[in-house]
Amino acid sequence: MKTMTCKQLGGACELEFQANNFDEIAEMSKRHGMEMFQKGDKAHLKAMIGMKAKMQSPNDMVEWLESKRKVFDSLPDNE
Repeated sequence: MKTMTCKQLGGACELEFQANNFDEIAEMSKRHGMEMFQKGDKAHLKAMIGMKAKMQSPNDMVEWLESKRKVFDSLPDNE
């Protein structure tokens, strides 16, 4: 199991997510982002706008996801 923060995944806070693989952690981050969006959290909304601007094409999205997957893969397993 590995840990990444919301901020490491492009978000705005230090909330930690723990998962066995990147797909699981990405889904946790997505749910958290949707929750923060619904709450109108300004810091998360700003991060989402920035991410949206960076991902104007499908290729950009794939590259971004792969970069985050590499970070996840490089992390040590939790003790």
